[in-house]
Amino acid sequence: MSKALLALLYYIVTGFGAHNRVSFNLLAIVILSQGNCGLSTCTTRYLVAMAMTDLLFIISGVLLWRVAFSYFLESFLVITPVCIVISVLFRAATEFSVWFTVTFTFDRFIAICSQKLKTKYCTEKTAAVVLATTCILLCVKNVPFYFAYEPLWIMDNIPWFCALRASYYIDPGWVGLDWFDTVLTPLLPFALILLLNALTVRHILVASRVRKGLRGQNKGENRNDQEIESRRKSIILLFTISGSFMLLWLVYVIHFFYYIITGSDPGHYNESEYMFRKFAYMLRSFSCCTNTFIYAVTQSKFREQIRNMVKYPVTSIIQLMNKLSN
Repeated sequence: MSKALLALLYYIVTGFGAHNRVSFNLLAIVILSQGNCGLSTCTTRYLVAMAMTDLLFIISGVLLWRVAFSYFLESFLVITPVCIVISVLFRAATEFSVWFTVTFTFDRFIAICSQKLKTKYCTEKTAAVVLATTCILLCVKNVPFYFAYEPLWIMDNIPWFCALRASYYIDPGWVGLDWFDTVLTPLLPFALILLLNALTVRHILVASRVRKGLRGQNKGENRNDQEIESRRKSIILLFTISGSFMLLWLVYVIHFFYYIITGSDPGHYNESEYMFRKFAYMLRSFSCCTNTFIYAVTQSKFREQIRNMVKYPVTSIIQLMNKLSN
């Protein structure tokens, strides 16, 4: 795969059809907010937050960053202070997407594995507190990165573009912050999601065997179990979202360990290393835009709501025409 082909693929994944992604995320936020998808209120709150995060990522990472830096090189968007704000916002949106996936995974872990904690923790109010706290902590954590950038060049006393300071890679304080940043996103979430999913699977297997035994299904009886069916749908949504996150971030994690073990300088990568790094970033960006599509694939009521919203203008026009004709 050549650099040109990889660059084209990267553009298609991260930039092409950005307006469609914005529209679809807005549609998802409206549908989920109505609460007609057969999901609990706390689950709905997490999914709405994740859809809003995806929308923020698309706006900051695609519309403002990619599009502005590709087509509007003389606009105010590339002046250094604005450039830095967009960069930090892009970083924060990525972390919001990751950690909202973690909080959603933990919420479903509690809901499935602990009936005692479920009534206290899995509520709309708790979900709002968890999401707000996560946002505040991540915003505070990203404040120092505003000072990690400097102008790429200065023309007519106006600073243009932004790039990480040279000291960022050698100063102990910045190096430590970079390590903390990478451990916080995505290494720790990666480990937490893997652990929570493993514990959830273990609990489900044990509970299912017990439940089937109590219902006599181990003797060949074939009875419908609404509890197992409801749990199955919840598990499909959980594992699809968290599994998608892990698969799409895996290459980025591998690249991080390669960078640490070999001590290579990304600025002096050979062609293969450059392509691998670019591919990792491409999949990472794609991970932050997939949740809304996952809802459409896994949730039949979500698809039904989409169809109803699409049909609504047509049916309204037909009803209006019938009234006028009568």
